[in-house]
Amino acid sequence: MSNLKTSHEIEEGGIINTPKSSRNFKTGAWRTFKPVIDESKCIHCAMCVLNCPENCIDITKDKKRGSINLDYCKGCSVCSKVCPVKCIKMETDEKEDNK
Repeated sequence: MSNLKTSHEIEEGGIINTPKSSRNFKTGAWRTFKPVIDESKCIHCAMCVLNCPENCIDITKDKKRGSINLDYCKGCSVCSKVCPVKCIKMETDEKEDNK
């Protein structure tokens, strides 16, 4: 008989043995949509930076929104939803290796 636990025997939550290890695994490859920023409309409020669940939007030293790291962006569109001036649009991500 198996020594595996049933779903009722598994404790809630997870154990993270190595903090910040997600940076070792680039997860953007399965993204369908990517955020595209209209720089002429951006007011640098940093709402996208604060709300990105993957922390893949950089902020510069002068406290302005920087670039989006597409290696980790999953295309969830949270940044476009929280933008007060709607300068972030989600566009189909046509990766070069898929062409």
